[in-house]
Amino acid sequence: MTTSNPRFILAADIGGTHASFAIAEGKTGGGRVLYEKSFESRQFADFDALMAAFLALPEAAAARPHLNAVTFAVAGPVADSESMLTNLGWKVNAAGVAGRYGLPTVRIVNDFHAAGLGVLNLPHASFATLQSAEAPEHGTAVIIGAGTGLGAGLIHWNGAGWEVLPSEAGNADFAPIDELQDRLLMHLRRTYGRVSWERVISGPGLMRVFSFLQETGLGVPSKQLLDATKRPDADPSAVIAEYGLSKLDPLAVRALDLFISAYGSFAGNIALTALARGGVYIAGGIAPRIVNRLKDGSFMRAFTGKGAFTPLLSGIPVRVVMDAQVGLRGALRVAGESLHYG
Repeated sequence: MTTSNPRFILAADIGGTHASFAIAEGKTGGGRVLYEKSFESRQFADFDALMAAFLALPEAAAARPHLNAVTFAVAGPVADSESMLTNLGWKVNAAGVAGRYGLPTVRIVNDFHAAGLGVLNLPHASFATLQSAEAPEHGTAVIIGAGTGLGAGLIHWNGAGWEVLPSEAGNADFAPIDELQDRLLMHLRRTYGRVSWERVISGPGLMRVFSFLQETGLGVPSKQLLDATKRPDADPSAVIAEYGLSKLDPLAVRALDLFISAYGSFAGNIALTALARGGVYIAGGIAPRIVNRLKDGSFMRAFTGKGAFTPLLSGIPVRVVMDAQVGLRGALRVAGESLHYG
């Protein structure tokens, strides 16, 4: 990882489940990636512990004196170069990070700001199409994605180039579309008071949907599934998704159906809010794993089921982002645009 007078950039995409780092050549827009490393976020007490683990790696230590720009994409709202990560409770401040670690030109952006920039340069093969449609050249698009939480961003042409407007739409109020979702809302309200979309459309949300169906007598899980969720290394939401996809458990199938219907409705709401004729991109950790079920029609029925606005939504392209590192790619792009050669 050495050249004559090397200049490198560092980027990271830090979410509630995983934190991915990359060191790349220092070029505008982000150059060739030289090193990548991912961690499980919850193995660390705070952001400083995560940074210490990364900077202790030989590759990071070698590049550190030659870093010219640094960008962290974080899963939380950003204001005044600072963020509190929503599902980790970690506080990250750009000036503080730069000072503690001797890093130059540190920027902090929302993770879906980064993901929105990341999709702009992805090849066609990085997408799975749920709905084909012709998009205007500079039409506004949106990117959403469920994982540990539910992120969203608007991709907008400003007349000179693309910019991404971060959003906290995932934390807006959950809006049921049928009687079963009405019951789900009332069930969750007893626990949480206010119920956001993220309470339903996320990894933990799928577990809540499954528990709702079980606790209200709408299904009984198989012993096989229950045993699988109790394994020490098990992620119960991932197990439910797996059993639902494979149709190994009727209650898991029904939970996944309800989850997908809510997901499609949310996506349609965001498309209407932004008039996203440029397209809807579905990123995050969950969509690529359940993409075959997303293609079966139930997601798109909920997406387009908006009464008089069904024709409008039927003319919007909808794609699943299959590249798990799209946020990291966007963070590298931001770092490349922040280069300082003084």
